[in-house]
Amino acid sequence: MSNSIREKCKALRLAHLADVYEKIPFENPEQFLTTLLQEELDLREATKGERLIKKAKFMNEKELENYQWSDHVRFPPQLDRSALETLHFIDRKENLVLTGAPGTGKSHLVTALGRKACRNGYDVRFYRVADLVELLEKSWREGRYQQFRNKFNKVNMIILDEMGYVPFSKDGAELLFQLISDWYEQRSLVITSNLEFSQWNKIFVDARLTAALVDRIIHHAHILSFTGDSYRVKHALSNHQS
Repeated sequence: MSNSIREKCKALRLAHLADVYEKIPFENPEQFLTTLLQEELDLREATKGERLIKKAKFMNEKELENYQWSDHVRFPPQLDRSALETLHFIDRKENLVLTGAPGTGKSHLVTALGRKACRNGYDVRFYRVADLVELLEKSWREGRYQQFRNKFNKVNMIILDEMGYVPFSKDGAELLFQLISDWYEQRSLVITSNLEFSQWNKIFVDARLTAALVDRIIHHAHILSFTGDSYRVKHALSNHQS
């Protein structure tokens, strides 16, 4: 390929065209150009998706394709697996809350949904709740709290993993409450927790704050319950027995 073609593609900001045009079959000029431009668009979207995945900072690379669906996931009446996988809840700014014992697949599922959302062009953020609260407290101490809150202005979906594993300080709970209040009806919030809502007062020390927080989260929420034993425990036991 000539440097001239590559330079022209660069000038037109066609990042992928120069690498693929020789692989496109030629039937007629219109077909060739249509296929070539579609390939550029597809590769551009794929690149954007991978960039958004990196920006989201997921903890692992779990995907929907290898998620083990079974009857251990109990859906609410207004939602099923196919509707969940469309990601329409993000456009509607609805929340997802996944509750159940550790190791039952909650984090895998929300990570997989988040990665798919990125590939569909949504801006996503992933946090373990304890890590987010630590960042909030640090930003407050350093006078950057408002700046930190502004980082979410254009985010479509926020995943908060492991709500309830670590209790918060009073200040940390209040800062998280303010942040979730910012997101209320503005973006989609996805939460995993090993605790039922009635037990959230164990992590949020103020009963009134806990009630107000739960009220905001469940107002536009789909609640999925996960039952059964931990996958990790079952896997460890099966390996031990074999």
